[in-house]
Amino acid sequence: MLPALFPLKAFLQPLAQNPWTYLVFGLIGFGFGFVLEISGFGNSKKLAAQFYFKDLTVLKVMFGAIITAMVLIFLSSAIGILDFNLVYVPETHLWPGLLGGVIMGVGFIVGGFCPGTALVSASTFKVDGIVFSLGAAVGVWAFGETVQPIWNWWNNSGYYGRLTLMDVFHLPTGVVVLLVVLMALFMFWGGEKLEARFGKRDLSKEPKRRYLGGVALILVALIVIALGQPTIAQKWSQVEAEKMPLLEQRAVQIHPGELLASLGNDTLDVIMLDVRSESDFNLFHIHGAVNLPLQNILSVVPTLLTQAQTTSSSVVVLMSNDESAATEAWKVLAAEAVPNIYILEGGINNWIKVFGKQEAGIRPLAAGVSDDQLRYTFESALGDRYPAADPLPYEWVLEYTPKIKLQNQRGVSGGGCG
Repeated sequence: MLPALFPLKAFLQPLAQNPWTYLVFGLIGFGFGFVLEISGFGNSKKLAAQFYFKDLTVLKVMFGAIITAMVLIFLSSAIGILDFNLVYVPETHLWPGLLGGVIMGVGFIVGGFCPGTALVSASTFKVDGIVFSLGAAVGVWAFGETVQPIWNWWNNSGYYGRLTLMDVFHLPTGVVVLLVVLMALFMFWGGEKLEARFGKRDLSKEPKRRYLGGVALILVALIVIALGQPTIAQKWSQVEAEKMPLLEQRAVQIHPGELLASLGNDTLDVIMLDVRSESDFNLFHIHGAVNLPLQNILSVVPTLLTQAQTTSSSVVVLMSNDESAATEAWKVLAAEAVPNIYILEGGINNWIKVFGKQEAGIRPLAAGVSDDQLRYTFESALGDRYPAADPLPYEWVLEYTPKIKLQNQRGVSGGGCG
């Protein structure tokens, strides 16, 4: 990682708030469509030829774009100017995705287009592209009108959330980048061999500079391996100036009353993560809380990022016996760009103080308990079966300053193909 380049991140962030950014988006979109058109992607015959191994331009152009974007994304992440956790990653629905891929593949072979290339063709007023685009629109409408009977299967079957190859293979990011680059280059080589055999293509006329492109991609992938990806400490150092004042000003420590009111608010999706030890959790915990010891907090980051992408009403509340462990967990999640994270003010000890004053079986300990330790004794390890663990929101009227302010981090709701 190269700390000297970190200031670029602060320079790039305001672009998202600048109206001129939309002009940039438009120019990028125009450039993308222009490249597709001059590559022949508006010609259904050229596109269909890939399925007969006569012309694999589609494979080479699209995979070339994919691996180029991949190496640049993770190089940017390695040098600290891009937070990959803020990049939208489509959720994985394995079985519906496979079925959809088969259906789209058959349509691609029969019609000669995928949705993106059909739009490129239609924009140049080609009749087949216009008809294909209209057919795709009708298909989208028909699917929306008939999906209800299979909704549960379509929405939940093979669901893995935000899943990457690094998660699947448990390999460092740089290694995955290099392996994908090598796989793509092998496919390019194999594609050219197929073109020479089935398409009678003379490879001697192909530009030699394509080899330089392959070497460049391998070199960048090796640089990504050498630099590595930012550690939690490095990520925190980049957001500390912004996030630390929130802790110091106690803008993210919410009163037990606000947590209770939020649990009773149907418009909020409250995720309570109890970062204490399993033994303390078993003694007493708030109803609905999930035990996730501090050392395991990173394991839940992909799930929380998926939640943030799919809903704008998700709130994460961290809790420990007091606030120390919950604060450390908050820093980790803040460094990983998880939005809408809060800390239970005073922790479980304060929760019991507010809701369990008269609770039978719960007695306060004498003074002198060390930091972030339970300040109560319990007759039995009842977990959330104590009344104080599940108070009814409408029975309590407490004074507090509301602090929960939702940040909308929702990503795009769909995808497509070029």
